[in-house]
Amino acid sequence: TSCLYTDQDNQPERVAYFGQMMKTARILINTPASQGGIGDLYNFKLAPSLTLGCGSWGGNSISENVGPKHLINKKTVAKRAENMLWHKLPKSIYFRRGSLPIALDEVITDGHKRALIVTDRFLFNNGYADQITSVLKAAGVETEVFFEVEADPTLSVVRKGAELANSFKPDVIIALGGGSPMDAAKIMWVMYEHPETHFEELALRFMDIRKRIYKFPKMGVKAKMIAVTTTSGTGSEVTPFAVVTDDATGQKYPLADYALTPDMAIVDANLVMDMPKSLCAFGGLDAVTHALEAYVSVLASEFSDGQALQALKLLKENLPASYHEGSKNPVARERVHSAATIAGIAFANAFLGVCHSMAHKLGSQFHIPHGLANALLICNVIRYNANDNPTKQTAFSQYDRPQARRRYAEIADHLGLSAPGDRTAAKIEKLLAWLESIKAELGIPKSIREAGVQEADFLAHVDKLSEDAFDDQCTGANPRYP
Repeated sequence: TSCLYTDQDNQPERVAYFGQMMKTARILINTPASQGGIGDLYNFKLAPSLTLGCGSWGGNSISENVGPKHLINKKTVAKRAENMLWHKLPKSIYFRRGSLPIALDEVITDGHKRALIVTDRFLFNNGYADQITSVLKAAGVETEVFFEVEADPTLSVVRKGAELANSFKPDVIIALGGGSPMDAAKIMWVMYEHPETHFEELALRFMDIRKRIYKFPKMGVKAKMIAVTTTSGTGSEVTPFAVVTDDATGQKYPLADYALTPDMAIVDANLVMDMPKSLCAFGGLDAVTHALEAYVSVLASEFSDGQALQALKLLKENLPASYHEGSKNPVARERVHSAATIAGIAFANAFLGVCHSMAHKLGSQFHIPHGLANALLICNVIRYNANDNPTKQTAFSQYDRPQARRRYAEIADHLGLSAPGDRTAAKIEKLLAWLESIKAELGIPKSIREAGVQEADFLAHVDKLSEDAFDDQCTGANPRYP
């Protein structure tokens, strides 16, 4: 293998001369030589090498005896050709107060006849599901409600919901609630559309979601998916993610594929006007963390950046008022609700980082609400990531140098936290000071201990939690690799 770094677009003669003179099989242009055997990462037209087969490129398994012709190395000059990126979201997003019945008109006019609503018992008992079923029934749409979703969806409950779907045969599934009902509904949707599904395969990790080992089956053949959010935080109504726990083994299956993205998201702030203060605080800081991690992710792009920054601006300006005043300030509640969805679109495409990796494990082990777990960790994660010379940088072809420190400073600028002449370090400290102040204003504990976790219990589990967090899918998009 040989490698050349040069301006391949404006100085092609250098590439040609290097390719002619080097007596190597792999000639890589602007590609890390240490990863030269992984062709598809830095050149999507180049088949990955170091696979089974003969010769230095591999990938040519044969059914005859190996002869000289199979061992001839063909010189290949591979210029860097990065994969395309994408920005995916639901086909329709309805927002503003009172948008729910208007959005349901689309369900009716699209000709849907049988709707399965998936929610939890609280929302069912308090009439939230009736706001959907009454509109649909009036238009002649048959409805069925599954309201047994728990706070942490289990495979047994999801299977029960899928059995109801198989007997009722809906042509549209409507998830109503926060992250748990939406996660459960997405997985019921998979099981309804493809009962042969093996979750072990769907949950396989990947370096690039576009090149996963196991391809998700095509969705939407039997039913469309609609997500109606009743919390302001998870962003699940616009994301391709879902998590289910196998209650028989305790194994969590985090699923990530754009096939899971709902066809429609309904973000009606009337559904969150009575949200309790704790849920407002935890959800709001979850959304803050979504936007922060999406902006510094190695997969961040010019398409996701604007959404992450706008979400943070809306949250900075409206989250305290939404928390303190609740339904007395419907404008603040609505803007926080919209911000959570905007942050969801950002991280649905840019992904997250190690704050979420650790929050997933911390919350699961010690039963800490997810948004609270993120709030406890985010400042230390920023300090960890804000380094121009990290011990290890996450590998992604479009992420060519450490950028997190500069991008945290850009967030401080966008939020109006910095002053003219501030250096990068000062801007980051002001960002951290704002985060600490808003956490205090929202009544967030200052430490994991204050959140109710005993130090001895934490220390007994921290090594295993660290290993599990390292293996979390979110770790692969963090700008500094642990």
